[in-house]
Amino acid sequence: MNYFYCIFVFVTLAIPFSFSQILSIDRENGQDSIQKKIKASTTFNFSTDKQKNTIIDCYNKTEVDYFTKNQKVLIFLAQSDFTFNGSKSLEKNGDFQLRFRDNDKRIVAPEYFAQFQWNGIFGMEHRTVEGMNIRINCMEKKVSDLYISLGAFYENEKWNPISSSMNFTQTDLKTVYRSLFRFNTVAKFALKIMKGIDFSGVSYVQFPLNNHFMKPRWYFDSNLNFDVNQHLNFVIEYQHTLDYYRPLPIDNYYYSLSLGLMLKI
Repeated sequence: MNYFYCIFVFVTLAIPFSFSQILSIDRENGQDSIQKKIKASTTFNFSTDKQKNTIIDCYNKTEVDYFTKNQKVLIFLAQSDFTFNGSKSLEKNGDFQLRFRDNDKRIVAPEYFAQFQWNGIFGMEHRTVEGMNIRINCMEKKVSDLYISLGAFYENEKWNPISSSMNFTQTDLKTVYRSLFRFNTVAKFALKIMKGIDFSGVSYVQFPLNNHFMKPRWYFDSNLNFDVNQHLNFVIEYQHTLDYYRPLPIDNYYYSLSLGLMLKI
């Protein structure tokens, strides 16, 4: 336990770290006949379109899970999305995330996390998140499960409208630095629809702990997974963000829909 706590503290302090993402480990119903110590998966999408310039879009999500002897799991998750119009960057966003929690063997257990995120579309140069949840096992069945989490985290942000891929019409916009605590609620559900097809969804509602408490951020992420074989899945992913407490004049609502292949190791 001390060993993994040191790793968590090191990453939290050494790297300038919103939330996101369904973890692959959270969509598995049941265990392999031989329990692996390390599991990994990666999803990759690539598209190109020739217009006046060549438009290239690349998306990748990678997860590595390390299971300990005392039924804990250390999870590393990375996600990136890049779009280029010739040599010009249209979109750059992504995040790195580290979690340490129970491997769903206890009814109630703590979960620690840290994350670094950036989003050029929104003008978010970086966001650092560090916090803890209490994770509660509400239902764990062979074909479905339900978990809820309650906790709090601290986020530190830098928003730069000049570096954004958006063209803001307001010329008087300045760089915004923002630091605050948020109350965090999470609900995660997974269902095995039939053999080879499963669904998972996670909803984050995060309330700023200041006089804007009634302006929460709602992030939702869902995956529909189709098994191709033991190591390959076809994935349909939908996610959206609804945020009433934006530091820049951007839309409250944002969504994305992607299709891709997941390689499981």
